[in-house]
Amino acid sequence: MPDPYHVWLSEIMLQQTTVGAVGPYFRKFITRWPTLQHLAKAKQDEIMQMWAGLGYYRRARGLYECAQLVVQNHNGQIPTSEKELAALPGFGPYTVAAVRSIAFDQRANVVDGNVERVMARIFAIKTPLPKAKHELKALAETMLPKSRYGDYAQALMDLGATICTPQSPKCSLCPWSKICQARAKNIAEILPRRIRAKTKPVRRAIAFFLTRADGAVFLRQRPAKGLLASMMEIPSSPWEEKPIPSFAFAHVHAPVKAKWMLLPGVVQHSFTHFDLEIEVAVASTSSQVAGHWAASHKLADEALPSVMYKIIRHALKQGAKQ
Repeated sequence: MPDPYHVWLSEIMLQQTTVGAVGPYFRKFITRWPTLQHLAKAKQDEIMQMWAGLGYYRRARGLYECAQLVVQNHNGQIPTSEKELAALPGFGPYTVAAVRSIAFDQRANVVDGNVERVMARIFAIKTPLPKAKHELKALAETMLPKSRYGDYAQALMDLGATICTPQSPKCSLCPWSKICQARAKNIAEILPRRIRAKTKPVRRAIAFFLTRADGAVFLRQRPAKGLLASMMEIPSSPWEEKPIPSFAFAHVHAPVKAKWMLLPGVVQHSFTHFDLEIEVAVASTSSQVAGHWAASHKLADEALPSVMYKIIRHALKQGAKQ
């Protein structure tokens, strides 16, 4: 039986993230914190630092909160009941079902995007997503076996990830090819249908990359709540949808008074609900500026999200050309 801690950790990491991206992070986590009890003793800043670059940072905060509660209320053991799991931070319906099924071999209907695609094709469901979600989940329930629920859940998700793929599905290799209605109707590749997503708004800002003589970079911590909560960042003007009137307008948000130089080019980053376009201004200071300074060769040790690494790379690359 898989270690429930490993199952829980991997499922949290895999939310909206590919297996290829998660693998190295998962190995780092279980090496540093081999059990849930070890994880519960960690500091939140340590977890955020280790998570940096994986994205969707609310998951990391939920991971920390959940570990604390499991130790406090469940003697350090992930509970097995649906009700108790659902009460834990980060445990939505999918994660509850996945942990129950894979970690404890309980009958649970595990439905992710891959499973939705398989069911849409097996039953030739033409209702577009997300409207079809409830129907597809109900159909998946009818396909559950009478035993080996964990093996089935993992096999079904793997089927969607490797055989019943979004484009060019390998129907000839599929064990359900004979009962697949979409294949019989030659419509597998157009299912599941989706409602076209709305165009995401664009927010804009100017980041202020400040260094000192020894090469250290000035960082600050983001607020404890909201996007990228408690992560470290390169200071910037507010991220707003309206255009920045001028560099002089944004200059008031610089962390210190200095000879700021606006670099050419724009750093682009996509979040779930908006796209970000951020220009970068650079400056150097010899004064004793109070705050958090990170040695340039130790930036990887900071809890910096991926958008901040993009800003740093842009500042170093473009700044070197000036």
